[in-house]
Amino acid sequence: MSGGKSLEDLGVSSTILAKIKEAGFKTLESVAVANVTELASIVGIPLPTAHRIVTKARELLGLTLKTALDLKKEKGALPKIQTGSRRLDELLGGGVEVGTVTEFFGEYGTGKTQLCMQLSVNVQLPRDRGGLEARAVYVDAEGTFRWERVEAMAKALGLEPEKAMANIYWIRAISSDHQMALVEEVAELIPKEDIKILVVDSVTGHFRAEYPGRENLAVRQQKLNRHLHQLSRIADVYGIAVVVTNQVMARPDVFYGDPTQAVGGHVLAHAPGVRVQLRKSRGNRRIARVVDAPHLPEGEAVFAITEEGIRDIEE
Repeated sequence: MSGGKSLEDLGVSSTILAKIKEAGFKTLESVAVANVTELASIVGIPLPTAHRIVTKARELLGLTLKTALDLKKEKGALPKIQTGSRRLDELLGGGVEVGTVTEFFGEYGTGKTQLCMQLSVNVQLPRDRGGLEARAVYVDAEGTFRWERVEAMAKALGLEPEKAMANIYWIRAISSDHQMALVEEVAELIPKEDIKILVVDSVTGHFRAEYPGRENLAVRQQKLNRHLHQLSRIADVYGIAVVVTNQVMARPDVFYGDPTQAVGGHVLAHAPGVRVQLRKSRGNRRIARVVDAPHLPEGEAVFAITEEGIRDIEE
């Protein structure tokens, strides 16, 4: 998204530039999303200077006032990562979008992790095969990632398995604080390593375990909200796909409609750009339903989880 521009393009003195780098701001993107007051304080520069630096970084990245037509031209040309199922891609408007957060939620065994692993492989494919010729970062909060599945998926697509596995950066998140810190670290890696998808599987697990009960709900929601904004910002500023999974819990008090709801409640309902519910069907079949996406019609698609990965069902 920065089109080869770097911190040197900010037009500041070498002394201030050195201070900015020492303070941990390694990319234009990190400066563009910085809080002006915090930047001034951390770097030790006057507030007006910090404001000028942040504004300049945003201009260099094109984060300025635009018309709806500008947006159409930009967003319409954005690439998508295909899932392996044509029907699921059609439901998602062509695949998983870059520049936004996509949430897959469902009960255990509905295929959330399978989809995440498949997308981490598919992002490596050439563009004419539904990929972006790029790499993936996989933040594994549940310990469900399996290299064996990645190997099988890569082989099925004709990719060299070891190379495909080397293109997926995996890290285990052991707590909610660790998870949030990892995402900050990943932000620095994105432009350097040509990352085009960041997976967090699952986004709510640690928050749920660490803040149980209604008495902790407000604290949990605030922290989770901060994390989701952090992910949204990364998707937007770096122009990558962010995919998160979320477990659902049964709600016995619901008698009509679907008695399950995504963990994280209303906060998560407002944060992601696209929310997709996954449900089990017969055998290896799964049903995906778009429940919230401003630009997509509500609808459903049936796909299959096969030995080779995510595929269309065979009629």
